[in-house]
Amino acid sequence: MTDTRYLVHGVFWDGPPAATAADDGGAPVLRLQSPSGDFRELSLRPGARLGFRVAGPAKSCLGHLVVHSSTRRDHILCKAAAPAARGRQCDRCFVLDESRLIHDFHRGGRVTPGLRDYLMQEHWLYVATFAGGATKVGTASGPRKWNRLAEQGATVARYVARADDGRVVRVLEDLVTAELALTQLVRSSAKTEALLQPLAAGDLDAISSRHAGDVRHLLARTAVGGFTVVDETWVRPGQADAAYGPAARHAYPHPLDGGEHGFTVAAISGANVLARLDGTESLFVVNLSHLTARTIEPGDFASAVPAVQEALF
Repeated sequence: MTDTRYLVHGVFWDGPPAATAADDGGAPVLRLQSPSGDFRELSLRPGARLGFRVAGPAKSCLGHLVVHSSTRRDHILCKAAAPAARGRQCDRCFVLDESRLIHDFHRGGRVTPGLRDYLMQEHWLYVATFAGGATKVGTASGPRKWNRLAEQGATVARYVARADDGRVVRVLEDLVTAELALTQLVRSSAKTEALLQPLAAGDLDAISSRHAGDVRHLLARTAVGGFTVVDETWVRPGQADAAYGPAARHAYPHPLDGGEHGFTVAAISGANVLARLDGTESLFVVNLSHLTARTIEPGDFASAVPAVQEALF
């Protein structure tokens, strides 16, 4: 038990994809910022115990990014420790955050020299399908090719193009959205809801394959240069597999804007944890992204078991 309070920066997946049957791929963690500004990480691997008390509903600024090159960036903490005004940032940090400039680069937007170096490296275009069948098109830099899909909680995903740089890949992304009506965003709440009753693996793979095929067919006909059409399947981390299994699961009954929470991780997909509460065999889907920018106190806490019979879930 500790009385130290930490600012939650979110769920992150580190490490490469699974290389062998014994390697379940990646290391999901909840990243926390201490009052002194350093960071610690709480493991979210299956079997890990996560307990915490939420300080309250208020959100605090997480700071901003300064990009120096394709391999180096600095996370600058908010000097004022200000309340979050724009989701996860105060107004000042939002303006200073260089990562926001990425989205207009391919339209001629201004970028810093460091961000330009990052954007001029190899990028990948992918099609990702989630547990309920919702499918999106997206992009990832070469070094983040696998991690980005793990953090988004994709169920099935395929890479459809390898682009020379970040400008080309975002031109392709916009083209796919315009021509095939594939969205570039699937809401966090939709991913969580879909995990309550995920579609069968074969159905999800068929959906993913169909959309990826449509995208490759479109890209083969475009006049845009600077990319190669590819057909490569993303390797999902084994730690997510149980999240899509046949076991019944229920919506987590407690809001994460306050109170005490504690459970054992049974599986994890993106920022969604399949959790086992003390005193019941029932499984619950917990969206840990709701903790981002909130302050928590880690410790030996436990979630209250809902006073509802299993048959009524």
